[in-house]
Amino acid sequence: MRSYNEAWALKDTLPSLQRQNHRSWELLVTDSGSIDGSHELIRAARPAQFNIIEPSEYNPSRVMNHLMRSARSGFGIFLNADATPQGPDWLGPLVQALQNAKVAACFGRQISRPDCPAVFACDYERCFGDQRESESWDHFFSMVSSGLRRDVWEQRGFREDLQYAEDDEYTRWCRAQGYEVRYVPESVAMHSHNYTAAQSFRRAFGDARAMAASWTGSRSDLNFPGTVLLGWAQDFAKDIRFCARKNRLGELPHAALIRWRQRRGRLAGFQQGWSEYRERVHS
Repeated sequence: MRSYNEAWALKDTLPSLQRQNHRSWELLVTDSGSIDGSHELIRAARPAQFNIIEPSEYNPSRVMNHLMRSARSGFGIFLNADATPQGPDWLGPLVQALQNAKVAACFGRQISRPDCPAVFACDYERCFGDQRESESWDHFFSMVSSGLRRDVWEQRGFREDLQYAEDDEYTRWCRAQGYEVRYVPESVAMHSHNYTAAQSFRRAFGDARAMAASWTGSRSDLNFPGTVLLGWAQDFAKDIRFCARKNRLGELPHAALIRWRQRRGRLAGFQQGWSEYRERVHS
């Protein structure tokens, strides 16, 4: 588990863990300097290991590699502090999926929180819904509620030169080695973000910057007409349909702004990442 100032969620997440039907597990936590009472909640859960680092020290790949090295099990199950298991059978299905030696990684279903804005709730439906769009994408994975086989991770862990999308890069590598990355919809956690427009830009920028490191195409694949203009129109059209079905049409102006900032961040991040990870390497 990774945590940072998420006591508001930990008060539900930690008790949910204790109620899991699958009982053979231990809790390892790395906290990035929380000051909101998270430490007291975590210590009360009696973790097998509890590391506290400074916020400036946080690198997701480094933290996850450390947690995998520290684990005594052949499997590492990851759960963000702000992702709350729904029911007592969140853990078991993830563990069961990893029993197959060809499954390098698995991830569970996520449902949005009740206060999630429509634009982000739409994304969770596209990624994890009953007819999830992500099934047709070239690749999709989320570390928020997931599991890894230790024997595969030992071959090559997370790239610590990436600050975003490290889970996407790692599981793409797993698939390239012939392993399976499996979706486990029976394992459900509640998790969502209420990003501002500025935060949406930064998140899209960071993910796309990291994505450039393992992109198999060319730099021109992402461009303003296709990535920003057409991409924004396609995303917003899906928001319109979602909001119409959910009677949330009043949120469309907010959705339009968020999608524009996401698309601009995606292009800018990819271009910077290409320069940093590809052009400088070959120069």
